[in-house]
Amino acid sequence: MSKVIPFRMSGLQVEPFTRKRLDANRYATKKTLAQGMLDIALLTANASQLKYVLQVGEEKHPFFYLLLVLIISSIVLQASVGVLFLIIGGLNINKEPNQKRANILNDVIVVLIFLITLDNVVISGFGIRHTDMNVNPERL
Repeated sequence: MSKVIPFRMSGLQVEPFTRKRLDANRYATKKTLAQGMLDIALLTANASQLKYVLQVGEEKHPFFYLLLVLIISSIVLQASVGVLFLIIGGLNINKEPNQKRANILNDVIVVLIFLITLDNVVISGFGIRHTDMNVNPERL
């Protein structure tokens, strides 16, 4: 049985097609960049929610203090994760002592991200937009 080898045309020469190998460093960089964009989007959403809750005030929103605490804690946790990312990014993991530190920091970051996710699920559960009907339209 013969084997079919794909070819690509390069000018007048015919070359065998070779697959690019995965560059782990480039993959990690793109993944970190995408995660950073999502973090910024979540931080922006939390800032918007905080602004809304503060504009509505405690008289108009039944869960004012709960949402205030949850949103502020989410923002503080996100800032903490950002600082830890800066610390872990500065470590040289090719050195033995830094490997253990990086591993511990990575585990702490995973726990904090879980807490941020849980926090934002609870924030969503108390429905910021659900109370829009109770807001005085003249105030907006």
